[in-house]
This record gives sequence, C-alpha cells and structure tokens, in this order.
Amino acid sequence: MSKPIKEMMIREYRSRFDGLSQALLVDIRGIEANENNSLRLGLHAQNIRVTVLRNNLARDAFNGTDLEGLIPAIDGPAALCYGGESVVDVAREIVAWAKKVEHLDLKGAILDGELFEGEAGVKRLSTFPTREEAQAKVVQLMLSPASNLVGASLAPGGNIMGIVKEIQERLENGKTIEKTA
Repeated sequence: MSKPIKEMMIREYRSRFDGLSQALLVDIRGIEANENNSLRLGLHAQNIRVTVLRNNLARDAFNGTDLEGLIPAIDGPAALCYGGESVVDVAREIVAWAKKVEHLDLKGAILDGELFEGEAGVKRLSTFPTREEAQAKVVQLMLSPASNLVGASLAPGGNIMGIVKEIQERLENGKTIEKTA
C-alpha cells in the first residue's frame, strides 16, 4: 500500500474516531458469515458500531488521542466497537454476544484513559454501573439521610395521632376510657 493511501486511511480513522474516548477491541476472525451479520445487526440495533482496523494505521491514528491507551491491545486482527450510551453498555452487549458466538475474542477496552486488558478486563468493565445507574445511586445516597430524618421526626407525631384517633373512636362509640398505669 502506498504512503499517500496509508496517510489517507489514517486521516479517515482520525476523523471517524474524533472525540471518541471510550471503545472496545474484539477479534472477529473465524466467525461464520451469518453469525457475523447477526452480530453486527444486533449491535447496530443498540447503536453500537463495529469497524475492522488495520493495526499499524490504527496505532498511528490513535497516537495523541484519547484512544492511545488501546494501542497495546491492538495485536492481530482487531475490530473497534464503539457507540451506545457508554463503553459499559458496549461491554455488556459484547459479553452477551460472546456467549452466543464461539470465536468472538475480547481483547480490551478503554474508559477514561484506563485500559481494561483482555477478556477478564472487558468482563469486569461490563459489571460497572452505567452513567445513569451511577447517578441514581448517588442521588439515592444523598437523599437517604434526609428521608431517614423526616421519618424519625414524623414517627412520634404519628404515634400521638394514633392514640388521639383511638380515643376519638372510643368516645364516639360510647365507651369509657380507663386510666392505665
């Protein structure tokens, strides 16, 4: 391949992956055509894209970008998976597909500059909470002490109201109220 063609492909990679800071690498070599098509269509339905990479060109394109941390994982045939809400969603989908598709190898992923290497790293990443789940947990943790305080402050008033209600019902039914010790 001539040098101008290589430079053109590097520019294409840079423009395609511009602003991308999280992605996942897989090896799709050895997957049958029908499985490959169903994998790509299933991922596309989840707004996840798959791009087969030329390793040396991808390394050159990723240099100096947020995807630079993926360079050590680019070894042998590689495809870059990206999109969805976050790389955690991508990892969850890919791990689910890896159970269905025999030859789908997980190579690594990058999230906030941290490399999750190999199959174990990608599986660990897939257990992380998504952005929305993490925000919900934070909100829940922030509101929990306040709701406990409100519950504790309302409990005595609720107990008194229960006693007053019982006295009212007994008096309305003509029963007497006896003194307790």
